[in-house]
Amino acid sequence: MPRWNDLSASEITLLDHVFWSSSISREALATGSSFSKSRANAAVAGMLEQGVLEPTGEQVATGGRRAGTLRLSRGLGVLLGVALGATGLEVGVLAPDLELLAHHSEPADVRDGPAIVLSRVRALMRELLKQCGAKPRDVIAIGIGVPGPVDFESGQLVNPPLMPEWDAYSIRDDLRADFSAPVFVDNDVNVMALGELWRMQRGLQNFLVIKVGTGIGCGIVCHGQVYRGANGSAGDVGHICVDPAGPRCHCGNLGCVEVMAAGPAIAREATAAALAGQSALLKQMLTERGVLKLQDVAQASRAGDVAANAIVQRAGALIGQMLASVVNFYNPSHVFIGGGIQRIGPLFLAAVRQSVYHRSLALSTRHLEIQYTPLGERAGLIGAAVLAMQESLKLVEGAK
Repeated sequence: MPRWNDLSASEITLLDHVFWSSSISREALATGSSFSKSRANAAVAGMLEQGVLEPTGEQVATGGRRAGTLRLSRGLGVLLGVALGATGLEVGVLAPDLELLAHHSEPADVRDGPAIVLSRVRALMRELLKQCGAKPRDVIAIGIGVPGPVDFESGQLVNPPLMPEWDAYSIRDDLRADFSAPVFVDNDVNVMALGELWRMQRGLQNFLVIKVGTGIGCGIVCHGQVYRGANGSAGDVGHICVDPAGPRCHCGNLGCVEVMAAGPAIAREATAAALAGQSALLKQMLTERGVLKLQDVAQASRAGDVAANAIVQRAGALIGQMLASVVNFYNPSHVFIGGGIQRIGPLFLAAVRQSVYHRSLALSTRHLEIQYTPLGERAGLIGAAVLAMQESLKLVEGAK
């Protein structure tokens, strides 16, 4: 078990500040936690002696004596993060300060069901821990992001459209076969939002993360916390209607933005363009690969293919149409877009921005920034580790 179980509530508070600050000086730690310098220094000295914190060197001098910085000790153990998508998975081992020690990603199909997918996840966890010279007993906590609505208290998926066999399945119990560490499960976009929140050291308080891949989802950060809603389904924006006369979505409704602008829709439009002779490049890709995927359309778009660019712009406009309503309602400072759509590049982002700015209220967009997630393809994995550490600290704090 982590050595922090015997710490006081005040020490846990300081530990939490160190985690969210990446590395921090004693003076900044005292200021951020509203502790007196003497109180903070005494607590830090105790935690350094116990091996809970460790020094990381010195900050750049700003005049006067150089200030040493602190981080969570590597001696605490390791975190396991899992980013599970509809068509792939990534598993990583991370240090308590979220340095990535080892990771592996591979294609996977969540429709294969939890038994098959989680068996592979457990095998990868064991392999990666061995690479790092760590053992299952060294795992502090495990965080998992999954592509569906999650009841956060139970850690179970609730009627997930993309993965029906996972409904009410206990991922926690499954992983207990190999690990005694606590397991925390959340929606994949909430996890990405946590990753961005940690990257910015909680500097932004109100922002959105949109994931566009097989589906479309939204992570909501409100007053510095992930907002999950009453039952864990907050941010399910993929089923907002953008065309009442549009195609039928797998949810049963017509014209959802997900069925019209997510990865499969983009690939479907590209296949139709290739078969109709509208793009020699897409036709060539289809002939060579047998099927077109989002990354193929991204490649064609970056190469300047006219048909691919039109498909990308249409998808961006539809997602922007949906986002305009969300922006008007929530008034975030930033919207970060992640998922497989990032591979397309600036053209998609420009189409989203144009649609949002055209349809949103002037006050909502006056200072709004829309960009790709800075953490990129690592957002889900980093976020899963943030989830694991954040909730572990809350467990200890709640026990005080």
